[in-house]
Amino acid sequence: MQFSILKTDSRSKARYGEIETSHGIVKTPVFMPVGTQATVKALTPAQLLDMGTEAIICNAYHLSLRPGEQVVKAHGGLHRFMGWDRTIVTDSGGFQVFSLKNVARVSEEGVEFASPFAGERVFFSPERVIDIQRALGSDIMMPFDHCVPYPCEWDGAKEAMLRTERWTRRCVDALSGENPGGQALFGIVQGSVFKDLRLESVKRTVEMELDGYAVGGLSVGEGKHLMKEVLDYTIECLPWDKPRYLMGVGRPEDIVDAVAKGVDMFDCVLPTRNGRNGAAFVRGGKIRLFNSAYREDQRPLDSDCDCYTCRTFSRAYLRHLFFAGEILAMTLVSLHNVHFFQELMSDARGAILSGTFGRFKDGLLEAEDKGGQ
Repeated sequence: MQFSILKTDSRSKARYGEIETSHGIVKTPVFMPVGTQATVKALTPAQLLDMGTEAIICNAYHLSLRPGEQVVKAHGGLHRFMGWDRTIVTDSGGFQVFSLKNVARVSEEGVEFASPFAGERVFFSPERVIDIQRALGSDIMMPFDHCVPYPCEWDGAKEAMLRTERWTRRCVDALSGENPGGQALFGIVQGSVFKDLRLESVKRTVEMELDGYAVGGLSVGEGKHLMKEVLDYTIECLPWDKPRYLMGVGRPEDIVDAVAKGVDMFDCVLPTRNGRNGAAFVRGGKIRLFNSAYREDQRPLDSDCDCYTCRTFSRAYLRHLFFAGEILAMTLVSLHNVHFFQELMSDARGAILSGTFGRFKDGLLEAEDKGGQ
């Protein structure tokens, strides 16, 4: 993996760059749709490509349980298995330590989960997580980390942060030696909302000289103010010449604000999750199609959008599909939402290149303040 910074914004820390993997070039800042189980829900790989998607993220924890990483490996890896020939990032399962905390037992060796399918106990260690991701053949791997909820006591956050460092070192050791796929390994900064822990995590993680660095453990209930505060002092301490990845944050205004702080990579389930539930992102907010106001509305979701959905269908038709229980509703609104996010990132990159990023950011935030349509 190679990362190049091609342009910086003179009035912020935003930067335009390229990540090159064996599956192509990813222009940054980039938004990666979430394909947890080797699929971006309701969308085909061809549709994602048509929208300009250059990278997606899949989940090693879920894929190891179903269908099993050896099944994927027998198909030639995740790219062939799911028909996606562009860059793939795999999350390690560290977020599941947080999201499945009621069925997880954390120890120094790793985490024991109760399988959501048959209830049997399954054990994940840092070494096991690397083995899974090597079998999947992703381009960028994430280490096993310990993500804590908010609020969290300082002592608990420190314990999880130090455990994340030790687990990351074990991931590095597990990856040492032969790496025929040339897979990159990022580090993850933890520490909840405590500045001293975050900065210590940065120091310990950067010492490992990894291929990129992610900020984890945010957007878990701490609110916008605290998230921005953590990002302000965390991002500036990460190496300038490596990709910076903010995990799991996906509100448009939060993404653009983080781009201004120097973040390069984002992922979130919001576009497709909202799409499946009848909510469409538009400049300035969201349209909720279950609202009776759209029953006879002949306008597209967004008159300024050129996605297939907006070129072809009205709000009234989309609302009808949801009320009729038609699967197509989920596809069409998810398609629009992912397209919206890809256009958002394309516009951000264009603004950095043209020296107008500040104006672009202010315009977006002003539209958000005024609300949706």
